[in-house]
Amino acid sequence: MHNKYFETIDALYDEYVKFWQDVCNIESPTEYKTGVDAVGDYFAEWAKKHGWSVEIYKQEKSGNVVCITMNGDSKGQPICFSGHIDTVHPIGSFGTPAVRTDGDRIYGPGVTDCKGGLVAAALAMDALSKCGYEKRPVMLILQSDEENGSKMSNKATIKYICERAKDVVAFLNLEGHSMGKACTERKGIVTFCFKVKGKAAHSSRCAVEGASAIREAAYKIIELEKIKDNDGLTCNCGLIKGGTAVNSVPDECEFYANVRYATREQYDLICEQVKKLANTSFVEGCTCTAEISSQRLAMEYSERNMELLSNINTALKNAGLQGLEPSKRTGGSDAADVTACGIPCIDSIGVTGGNIHSINEFAQLDSLRQSAKRLVAIAEYI
Repeated sequence: MHNKYFETIDALYDEYVKFWQDVCNIESPTEYKTGVDAVGDYFAEWAKKHGWSVEIYKQEKSGNVVCITMNGDSKGQPICFSGHIDTVHPIGSFGTPAVRTDGDRIYGPGVTDCKGGLVAAALAMDALSKCGYEKRPVMLILQSDEENGSKMSNKATIKYICERAKDVVAFLNLEGHSMGKACTERKGIVTFCFKVKGKAAHSSRCAVEGASAIREAAYKIIELEKIKDNDGLTCNCGLIKGGTAVNSVPDECEFYANVRYATREQYDLICEQVKKLANTSFVEGCTCTAEISSQRLAMEYSERNMELLSNINTALKNAGLQGLEPSKRTGGSDAADVTACGIPCIDSIGVTGGNIHSINEFAQLDSLRQSAKRLVAIAEYI
């Protein structure tokens, strides 16, 4: 490969580490539209300085989606880089400033999940541009409410992304990267809200009066928590509320069951199991309903995606870079929706780090340029 690309990435590296720090210091939990939009605006202004087109898909509740296009007039089939700019971390979780570096690591909200990958894409696009790349249009799409499965936008954001990327040669999702691996399969997520109704009574009369909604919920939770197959269905009941006083039999209890599944068949199975469990009463006098409160698709095995990965590995080999092995992940991502739309997609080729969704989230600083070099190689040879 023409080494000028890699030399340019190395020359720009320090500038984009600063870029990385800046966008992660803009705290952007999903529900904080002001912060999410501020991150999007930062990228938009950067793109405009390069003379690239910027499209803003505005949202009322969630952050706005930003679509940046370089080489918009090129005749080649577009390639798309994408990731999300929202995070799970409440404002102030990491202190002030939110970002710090220590040795070869950078710490902060979203440094790996997923702003780091987006900065790597920005670095790659800058290098491509400076080296005169004109082979095809390059899109960079910033998703704004990925962390809650696009719930805030009522799925409008991910639908826009799939429509915008429908004709691409490759959709590269920039979630955190595990060295030597690309994600080709992900579990889907469905969360059920159980609402249990009982009968209130004084606690001194609990043996002969009342029907405890909390007790009924406990029986149901024990049954749900038995579902623990790491390669198949898993269930975690992580949120519960009920009761009004310590000396009253509770007549209401609500809890949530978060289920991960790998295939549509497993999804249908868990829905049937939940329906049966909701209709089963363990405590006389209690009733229950269960409804889906949120869900996202599984990224199932796809021959189209495997063919793309093969082409990517050829591109990486041509550039003198390490190839990527297919892998499975248990968490959800937008790559599932993209795959379901028939768009060739590979996930998790952003920066390398760890402890995501915790206040110890970090990324390896040098993985920024490693990711950018992968993206440049794919754009050049795919």
